[in-house]
Amino acid sequence: MKKVITIVYLLCIGFIAKAQTDSINIVSTAVPFLRISPDARAGGMGDAAIATSPEANAPFWNLSKVVFAKKRTGIALNYTPWLRDLGLNDVYLASMAAYHKLDETSAISSSMRFFSLGNIQLTDFSGNVLNTVRPSEFSIDGGYTRALSEKLSVAVALRYINSRLVTGDVGTGVVYRAGNAVAGDVSLFYNGRNTDDVGFTAGLTFSNLGTKIGYTNDARNRDFLPANMGIGFGYTTALGANSKLTFALDINKLLVPAAPLATGNFSTDSANLANYRSTGVFSSYTKSFADGTSLSKSLQTSIGLEYNYDDKFFLRAGYFYEDKTRGNRRSFTAGAGFNLDFMTVNVSYLVPSGSGVTRNPLSNTLRIGLVFNLGE
Repeated sequence: MKKVITIVYLLCIGFIAKAQTDSINIVSTAVPFLRISPDARAGGMGDAAIATSPEANAPFWNLSKVVFAKKRTGIALNYTPWLRDLGLNDVYLASMAAYHKLDETSAISSSMRFFSLGNIQLTDFSGNVLNTVRPSEFSIDGGYTRALSEKLSVAVALRYINSRLVTGDVGTGVVYRAGNAVAGDVSLFYNGRNTDDVGFTAGLTFSNLGTKIGYTNDARNRDFLPANMGIGFGYTTALGANSKLTFALDINKLLVPAAPLATGNFSTDSANLANYRSTGVFSSYTKSFADGTSLSKSLQTSIGLEYNYDDKFFLRAGYFYEDKTRGNRRSFTAGAGFNLDFMTVNVSYLVPSGSGVTRNPLSNTLRIGLVFNLGE
């Protein structure tokens, strides 16, 4: 897999040049793998999972759900190929999550993600080979969930992030190092379902709230984490004695301001970019609502359906929408799952969509997940 050094550099600094020359101003951050849907169940529902029924993948979406899980302990394993539609075979996201209920009102949890970017051959602007690297990124976190009432719960989590894109001097005169950051999540969950698991649910999450991350010793050259605010709603209705249907809706807002658009004046653009980079973390959260983009265009929407037959077999479908000014990612998804005593097997498929630069890089991607349900 061959890429020029400019692409790796853009990955490191978290900016896309096009975002500063076109009206399409894509918000780009460091460690974007934290916003890739890691599990097959949510992947089949258009990435809607903030207010769906609790299971072991909850730490990826809304940790506060786990205290309402039916089983005492849950473990989830997931694998997602990345960019297979582009002919790449060594890029993937692997994830694991687990929770354990201490009692009826509290639970602890942990999750981990590992993102491999495969083998990359670095070249200079003349095409001369500089080096071959195998960049990777990972995160690991721990969390605590507490029930505030029979229907409401809250959770917090602390996350360590490591991004090793390229290290040392690769021939450009800049010494790169692995980026490290610390972030946290805060979430709420309302469980209005009855004992038959029928009813309304809702969730609110703030994720990846933390420090900036840098890849050089220059403190001014540090980038934002993909901080995000999400709100989700779900409703489950019975379709007879053995069947249920769940509707899910998630709305997400990236708490990162868009980079300033280029004006064509070098001095002005340099000053604007320096001011953008000097923005503090907390200031960036408020500026993300006043960066020149209307609120409706900055939102990502996920809609999902899940058909449940006797808690044994599941069929899922979903749709993911993003405004064209923020990336234009739009895709239909499908998925299925089935229970084997203490284990649930989930698969999902992302239907091909778009063409050229707008084609979803996860088109034709199958995601696979296992969930182990332990204890009563």
